[in-house]
Amino acid sequence: MNTANSPSTGWRPAERDTPVAALARAAAAHPHKTLFDFSGAKTSYAEFDALTNRLAHALQGLGVTAGATVASVLDNHLDAVTLWIALNKLSAVSVPLNTALKGEFLRHQLVDSGAAIAVCEAAYLPRLVELGAALTTPGGTLVRVLVRDVMCDFEQGDRTAVPPATYPNAPFAIEALDAHRGHDSTPLPTLPDPAALNALIYTSGTTGPSKGCMISGNQMCHVARLLLRAAPFGPDDVLWTPLPLFHLNAIATGVVSTLLVGATIAIAPRFSVSGFWPAVEASGATVVSILGALGTLLARAPEHPAMQRCFGQIHTVKGNPFSADIKAIWRERFGAQRIGSNAYGLTEALVTTVPAGVPMPEGSSGRCAPEFDVRIFDDADNEVPTGTAGEVVCRPFHPDILFKGYWRRPEDTQKVMTNLWFHTGDIGRFDADGFFFFVDRKKDYLRRRGENISSFEMEAAVLLHPDIEQVAVHAVFSAFGEDDLKVTAKLVPMGTVSEEALCRWMAERVPHYAVPRYIEFRSELPVNPQGRVLKYQLRDEGVTPATWDLERSDFKPQR
Repeated sequence: MNTANSPSTGWRPAERDTPVAALARAAAAHPHKTLFDFSGAKTSYAEFDALTNRLAHALQGLGVTAGATVASVLDNHLDAVTLWIALNKLSAVSVPLNTALKGEFLRHQLVDSGAAIAVCEAAYLPRLVELGAALTTPGGTLVRVLVRDVMCDFEQGDRTAVPPATYPNAPFAIEALDAHRGHDSTPLPTLPDPAALNALIYTSGTTGPSKGCMISGNQMCHVARLLLRAAPFGPDDVLWTPLPLFHLNAIATGVVSTLLVGATIAIAPRFSVSGFWPAVEASGATVVSILGALGTLLARAPEHPAMQRCFGQIHTVKGNPFSADIKAIWRERFGAQRIGSNAYGLTEALVTTVPAGVPMPEGSSGRCAPEFDVRIFDDADNEVPTGTAGEVVCRPFHPDILFKGYWRRPEDTQKVMTNLWFHTGDIGRFDADGFFFFVDRKKDYLRRRGENISSFEMEAAVLLHPDIEQVAVHAVFSAFGEDDLKVTAKLVPMGTVSEEALCRWMAERVPHYAVPRYIEFRSELPVNPQGRVLKYQLRDEGVTPATWDLERSDFKPQR
């Protein structure tokens, strides 16, 4: 047994909290301090508290009650966080969906969430309208879509409602969000229970459709506190991030961390290498939260005048993974002191960290957090010796710091809770000093530029093409430290589609981050006796001489 995973003598129960309670404390302590900075548009703690109260009352008037789910397809802006906190003030459940979703990917998550109301950008409304009755029957519950920023959609007349003639056949009501922002800023009478659901965050499935991960308010705060230990900052800091607000990373480690310490968070609409240093300079950022792949791009980017002026301004860079070479560049070239958050986890649970300043071996993700019991098991759920790789499993020492299961999927939840341990599906190991090392993914899923991609859903999408008979979607090595996506397929007899034509076809039907870089057609795919494609063999073979490469073609997919 790894004794480092056990609680110490005299250990105190973890503090239970919610983002709403954290906002209430911070708004009372420093109401006029800037909380949000969206590209120069600033909002104070008190202003944000009032905005969320107004929207909460307005949503309540639309019938949103405790436990109800409300979906959103929103970009990075103030409305995205306002909606999230307003829902939580009602003890309702936020369901932020990836803005790249379209077609079946979008339909599945909207219907699965059971949301009666969705909030979306005007630019994304056509995707919902195209799905039509698929969002209402059978099984769908959507009855109202609130559209943000519809003023630009028509030149005159009532600017608080989308003209009915725009989408006369939509099976749900379409209204302007501006008509429902509310006017009553009276505080809600009670704070949400820390155990209550805060959000459904959809995770990409590997053997089935994506599943809604049920996250409590207390888990949100636990994740934030855990990463604050590894990468601390305080009330005088400005945290800058371009990470999307539909991910747990930006919500918990960005917004909630900021609320807990009373700092300022500057949120960019998207990531840009050329725009990074001007944004850092304009916001006064001292802490940056990105992904390791973005850190690599910035480390290798050309010089920028603002880079020189901001040398040493950023003291902490949060995000994984960072190689030793990239960390050295950030220290020497940019003057950063702490690089990488040194944590391992997934949406369901964040379970390792390292207190700031503790030295650790290269490649490690720290030690297990004291709130969790983390072990390494073999396939029979027996603990393996120290230093041996196996599946990472865990269980919490405190309530509501582990996910509450998969939304409406009790059987899937039970599968990962075998023998009362949460099975992560990842392979890792502990060394003799209790440091954790991630080894590989046991499940067959992909990660590209910070996005998890379901091979199951991707293969289902590719098989819709009439020229494709069999397909395997799998990872190949990427120089940026994450996966690149490859489609290896077999054509039907007389199939004529080219690799580039298939890529163009897919770009119209899958999220932009899932457009494959590599495509290869084969006469046969390697399979086992049961007919299952041997993806490990395809991964090992990687990019072959017969592989088409998107980056060497003339096609440039649009977001």
